[in-house]
Amino acid sequence: MPLVETPERLVVVHRDKQLLADASATRLALACADAQASRGMAQIVLTGGSMGSAIIASLVASPLRNAVDWTMVEVWWGDERYLDTGDPDRNETQARDAGLDSLGLDAFRVHPMAGPDRAGSTEQATALYARELASGIRGPDPRGVSVPDFDVVMLGVGPDAHVASLFPGHPALKSQAAAVAVHNSPKPPPDRVSLTFRSLESGRQVWFLVSGDDKADAVARSLGGASREEAPAGSVHGRESTLWLVDRAAATNLR
Repeated sequence: MPLVETPERLVVVHRDKQLLADASATRLALACADAQASRGMAQIVLTGGSMGSAIIASLVASPLRNAVDWTMVEVWWGDERYLDTGDPDRNETQARDAGLDSLGLDAFRVHPMAGPDRAGSTEQATALYARELASGIRGPDPRGVSVPDFDVVMLGVGPDAHVASLFPGHPALKSQAAAVAVHNSPKPPPDRVSLTFRSLESGRQVWFLVSGDDKADAVARSLGGASREEAPAGSVHGRESTLWLVDRAAATNLR
């Protein structure tokens, strides 16, 4: 498992996607247990896509899941497609299908983003999530971001180096709110809700989870200093640490 240090970031290269998922699930269980030991609760932000689902499936199968009190874990999402609850293309649906509910979470601590069945527009869904984020703050908000004190923010990276639903050159990149409505997404569906850079970077730890040679160029550009407009993923950093957890295929273009 090679380690590559870059300024303010650590890149960990795993042999393949399954090993990446298993190792990341172990890492997540330990991070949640540490957060609960320190603060009584863990706050995590899930990512979507096949990698996000693979990590949840690995976590469900891991004996280390028993090290966590899942009733004291708050679960959020980094972004969501503006689709009805239960739609198979929603990140929430894919996470539940992968076994999220079998962890024994408190349903009131699981915070999916609203779709058309719960909100009349993408803007309304965004406002609802911003309100929910603000209500999840425990104690003072010295950072002034109006989001909970996330322990781990997990993120995927698209082949174009987008992160959450923040795409290269898109107007949503400039939002200073906690969440933003995304229209005309270059990747279907066109309407989405996303956390902003301010929210993503409020995480103590930010983990990028990337698999596949189709992501190799995006990984290299993100770690190579490309601008936020060109490679949004490369400009996101955790308050305490930033990890790029990738497989060999995704690391192909790294020097």
